[in-house]
Amino acid sequence: MSETLLAAQNVTKQFPGVLANDDVSIRLRPGRILALLGENGAGKSTLVNILFGMYRPDSGQVVIKDETVDLHGPDDAISRGIGMVHQHFQLVPPMRVVENIVLGDEPTKRGLVDLDEARNRVVELSRRYGLEIDPDALVEDLPVGMQQRVEILKALYRNADVLILDEPTGVLTPQEADHLLGVLRELTETGLGIVFITHKLREVLAIADDIVVLRNGRVVGETTPSQTSESGLAEMMVGRSVMLQVEKSISDPGDVVLKIDELEVNDDRGQIALDGLSFEVRAGEILGVAGVEGNGQRELVEAITGLRNPSVGVMQIDGEELTSGSPRQITKKGVAHIPEDREKHGVVAVYTVAENSVLNRYHRRPFSIRGILRRDVILGHAQDVVDEFDVRTPSVSVPASSLSGGNKQKLIVGREFSDEIKLLVAAQPTRGIDIGAIEFIHRRILEQRDKGTAVLLVSAELDEILGLSDRIAVLYDGKIMDVIDARDADREKIGLLMAGITD
Repeated sequence: MSETLLAAQNVTKQFPGVLANDDVSIRLRPGRILALLGENGAGKSTLVNILFGMYRPDSGQVVIKDETVDLHGPDDAISRGIGMVHQHFQLVPPMRVVENIVLGDEPTKRGLVDLDEARNRVVELSRRYGLEIDPDALVEDLPVGMQQRVEILKALYRNADVLILDEPTGVLTPQEADHLLGVLRELTETGLGIVFITHKLREVLAIADDIVVLRNGRVVGETTPSQTSESGLAEMMVGRSVMLQVEKSISDPGDVVLKIDELEVNDDRGQIALDGLSFEVRAGEILGVAGVEGNGQRELVEAITGLRNPSVGVMQIDGEELTSGSPRQITKKGVAHIPEDREKHGVVAVYTVAENSVLNRYHRRPFSIRGILRRDVILGHAQDVVDEFDVRTPSVSVPASSLSGGNKQKLIVGREFSDEIKLLVAAQPTRGIDIGAIEFIHRRILEQRDKGTAVLLVSAELDEILGLSDRIAVLYDGKIMDVIDARDADREKIGLLMAGITD
């Protein structure tokens, strides 16, 4: 058996203004799982895109089964036994499972696609690898955990010896994630090798054989689970010690700030996304909303912040009905919003850092008097936000587009927190940012709670929900399955509710 299934040797890749990979070497051996760790922008995606033939390195070599190769595209990589399951699935929703798996590599009989043969091969593969699935089901009708099985079977159908998995558990319940990790371990027992990209350190320690950490495009550490810990990996990724566990006091909830009663909200297709939702958030508490993405979280946040009108139900903020209030009316009532998509709803990229720091208040004193902006006051305010919230920028006069993702997020948090707020709606507040920035934002959210702010935290990260929340509402298929005191919650209980299981 080949000693090296897949390797990068001294790979360097540069884009305009960015050295993405700097003399990177990694090696995957048969029957092993190699975890690839690093903050956003560390160079992980560039490296695996090179290994999968999507990019070509400026220098260095790719080695597959002990042979130096020159990949001209993903087809080259696939033909050599490399399969990749992307973070965002590459499936055709209206087609059946079997059609998705064989698409582009269909078996034929007398010049026609032989779907019976395809179906037999898919059934045999799914049984052999413990990835049982109905080959005749429509992909659009499958939950995300099953869709991921389809992606893995696509690679195995093409005789992959290597699987590259990019954030494979990001859209799964804890039970689905645990099952996937078990499947991956069984796959390696056949000699298959796996490159596993994730930011969930707990999973790395549970599943990996070898760990490589990238920082600023370079390999800064290689280790194994037996030689390290979550805090050790985090320190390697960031370059300093990081507080992974959130320290918080017991909450002392006050009056009801947000009251939702029988709320019904439609999605962009006109289908019901929230079905008769009722809950309350009190001053001085964090209500976390847990759930697999796509179960109504986005519509809930948009309804509360005035970006989407409910069709039925009532929403009160601090005793005032604002069911169909505009974003400006709701902001004026003391509602701060950290949006899920910072690029679309959080900043205006071409505006300066200073202009972005007053996006929701530029029309009010002291930033504007009788419709005239006071530039000096805005610049001073922006500098205060940058200083207090550690926004790394050469100047408040540069465009927001020049900031990294983490610094854009800190700018948004600084803007929203620099006003007197009664309700904070935080949607995926740490998505796509590094561990150091996550630690900072978590601390700031808890500070708001301790000042008496009511906080609605919507996150796909279950560890974030468990770590920050005082109570947890689990959302499934547009309904709240249960609301649990965080002190009584655990991953197993929440995970079952996330899958719609109440018993």
